Amino acid sequence: MVAGYVAPWKARTGGPNIKTIPARELTHLMYAFGTVSAEGLAGLSDRCLDAGACDGTAPSTAFGGNFAQLTELKRSSPELRILIALGGWSGSKYFSAAAATPRSRARFAQSVIEAFFRPYPGLFDGVDVDWEFPVSGGRPGNLARLEDRTNFTLLIAELRRRLTEFSALERRELELTIAVSAVPNKIINLEAAALAPLVDRIHLMAYDYHAGSTFAGFNAPLFACAGDPSPDLNVDASVNALIRAGVPRAKVTLGVAFYGRAVAGVPQENGGLLQKGTMASEEWGGSDGIDYRDLVVRRPEEQGFRRYWCDEAQVPWLYDAERRIWISYDDPLSIASKTMYARAHGLAGIMIWDLFADDGSLLLAALRILPVRRS
Repeated sequence: MVAGYVAPWKARTGGPNIKTIPARELTHLMYAFGTVSAEGLAGLSDRCLDAGACDGTAPSTAFGGNFAQLTELKRSSPELRILIALGGWSGSKYFSAAAATPRSRARFAQSVIEAFFRPYPGLFDGVDVDWEFPVSGGRPGNLARLEDRTNFTLLIAELRRRLTEFSALERRELELTIAVSAVPNKIINLEAAALAPLVDRIHLMAYDYHAGSTFAGFNAPLFACAGDPSPDLNVDASVNALIRAGVPRAKVTLGVAFYGRAVAGVPQENGGLLQKGTMASEEWGGSDGIDYRDLVVRRPEEQGFRRYWCDEAQVPWLYDAERRIWISYDDPLSIASKTMYARAHGLAGIMIWDLFADDGSLLLAALRILPVRRS
């Protein structure tokens, strides 16, 4: 499988939009994100953007806004599977409440059906739960409790049950996936072996290994490089940790990053690699990072940056010794390397965050390894 998230808030005139997504080159598309309310109910994040219900009015057609464009994608590529993704970094505050009791779990599962499947028949082929993160490690202010570890499993079990019932009514298969952190101290907060049989796939978010840090460590290294003080913060270590926790290889989808992260105030030693910086570089994306398409357009090597490649980690980096700015990112070569890894290790395929961050070359690099064949 080749699956990609679409971040609809990035859509802009003259830039990326849902109509430009290469649907025939994908098996799955995850629309990010639906929200979870303070009452623990699933719903639209932006009724105007998502469904065309602007200014408090209903859309002029059953499918408005981005959902109308998603419908067109399905019409042109009927084999494409579209999932509604719930939560994400900014939308996971109330998952803990939704998962807390049998009643709250049942209400949440039913609300998913009522918010996304009944009003938009045939549009969504499943649900992707992106709780960031059970127990600990999410955005400041998120609700969290130790019981989240078990409650997450129970929430997914209830959602699986409700989707199975609705599948029978619809006479079509509905998928259920989850997106999970690749960091070891978050993997242990999952009942991975119990979750695996409940879901179709587990999307491993194998990136952001040093997000929020000023350490010049790779955003998404395939393997550890020499001298890395955190040898368990890389794709290979994360995949193996998930498998050791009880997840079959064929249910692991390897997440790849179509963006980079930049750190300022990085010393010149070792081309900046593994050095301690001072802050995220606001000039090159700040704490949100920089999309690959935007990085390429700015031609960093014409602005004083030198490109480096780490054979061990199988990823590139950029460093400006004069301004002491260090950028970790993925390029076509590193994406191809990770895609080959996924194929060689019998994983389900790759998952992309996010499609709008690409200039076209990253997806192409992956498809040369994992071509999507349509009947």
